Parts: sequence; C-alpha cells; structure tokens
Amino acid sequence: MTLLTFRFAPSPNGELHLGHAYSALLNQRMGARAGGRLLLRIEDIDTARCTPEFEAGIFRDLEWLGLDWERPVRRQSEHFAEYRAVLDRLIADELVYPAFMSRGEIRAFIAETGGRDWPRDPDGVPLYPPLDKALPAKERKRRIAENMPFAWRLDVAAAMAGATGALSFAEFTDEMMSATRTVEAMPRAWGDVIVARRDIPTSYHLAVVVDDALQGVSHVVRGHDLYPATGVQRLLQELLGLPAPRYFHHRLILGPDGRKLSKSFKDTGLAALRDAGVSPQDVKRLVGL
Repeated sequence: MTLLTFRFAPSPNGELHLGHAYSALLNQRMGARAGGRLLLRIEDIDTARCTPEFEAGIFRDLEWLGLDWERPVRRQSEHFAEYRAVLDRLIADELVYPAFMSRGEIRAFIAETGGRDWPRDPDGVPLYPPLDKALPAKERKRRIAENMPFAWRLDVAAAMAGATGALSFAEFTDEMMSATRTVEAMPRAWGDVIVARRDIPTSYHLAVVVDDALQGVSHVVRGHDLYPATGVQRLLQELLGLPAPRYFHHRLILGPDGRKLSKSFKDTGLAALRDAGVSPQDVKRLVGL
C-alpha cells in the first residue's frame, strides 16, 4: 500500500512567520491522521533572494515547532537540469514561446490599446499581450542570438487544445479530509504565464508540478492565496502526463489590520516569538490549532 505523502515547501527568502507555522503544523497533523509521510522541500529557485542563512532559519524554526520530516530535503536549486528537460519538452511541442516585452513595454502597449479595460489575472496583474506569440520563428531566433532578455511563457490556448484529460481537481472541504469536491480548473484566467526564464530554466508553476510528481506527493495542503494557481498547475500536469494530487487550500493567518502576513512586511517571525519566550504550544494556540 502506497503511503499518502504531504509536503511543506517554504522559500528561504525571509523568516518564517505565523502563517508558515500554521501551514507546516497543519500538514503534519493531516499527514499523521492519514498515516502518511511528511516531506520538507526548499523552494529556492530565486537564487537572488534565497540565502543559506534563511534556509538555516527554516530548519531551526520547524525543529522548534516539533516538526519531523523525511530526509534528505529536496532543494529546487539542485535540480535545474530536471526542470530544463521538462521545459525542453514543452519547447519541442511548441507549447511555450519566448516573450521579450519588458514591464515598461507591457504598460505602454496596454495604455495605448486597452487601458483600464485590459484583462487582469487573479493577482490583478495585466495579462501578457499577444505580440510575441505572433513573432515569426526567424525573428525569435534573431532576438535570442542577440541575447535579448526573455522569458518562456506558456501558450495557454495551445496548451488547452493539447490537454486530453479533464482539467479539474479534487479539493478537500475541511481539515479532517472528510469530504472532497470537484473543482473546475481555470488556467485561462492567468493568460500566458511564465514557466521559465532564460537564466533559470523553471518557474514556481513548473518546478512545483515536477517536484510533486517526482516526490510522490499525494496531498497538497497550502494557503488559500495559492488556490487560483492550481488551475495553471493542473494544466501543466495534464500536458506532461503527471499525476494530480488532492488539494486543501487552508485559511490564511491575518495580521491585526486584516491583511495576509508577509515576509516582505517583517510580520511577526517565529524566531522573534521564540526569543520573546513564546512556546510552540503558544504558537499552536495563536494559529488555532
């Protein structure tokens, strides 16, 4: 019998806060209830912002909380060759294209054509204009040969046409995993998302589906802020022939002002709480566990 597999996958680009604690502890609890295993994955493809110091802090914080996970830990930065191989498949199948427009060029194009009516993704970012998708192959090669900056974007229309399976996913309705509902995936809402960059052969979306498949992750338990992203990841899973985990997108831990906790805003970190004498049991109470 195959063990159910859960994972907690933080990025070492800042200190863990109460929101991370809730997600990590919830993965541990749900995994234990199911008699499953818990993995820790370090999602450090952003080599500019992720540091060994932050990674060491993650281990300290999680050990302090009482988490235990299987070894060895998978670090995404050590597996770029695997992501590159998958990206090459998408390139060969003509499901991605090089996108050359800078943020300034995107803003200028939208201002000239669509303005405020231009469609936006679930995060409120304008969808990528269709200009680069229409470039002739010769022009694409010329720009790449001249070292013009670009990112590989998924041609969502072509990808949707090439997906043979049902673009839906099973979502647990509560922390007890007592019931699931079938949710329709909506990757078109994101437009032609970035799946890799020229210098880094992957993106969050691509790396996470590859990792989950390679690690045999059966249950993805993560914050509700990532719920819309599941549509893109389900599409990639279908295109690459990867299994689809079951999902539970949990509530977010909010600050006193009602906004989501964030590393960038220096919200209450676990290290600071520990230094202030807060116990792991106190943390569990603070996050409702």
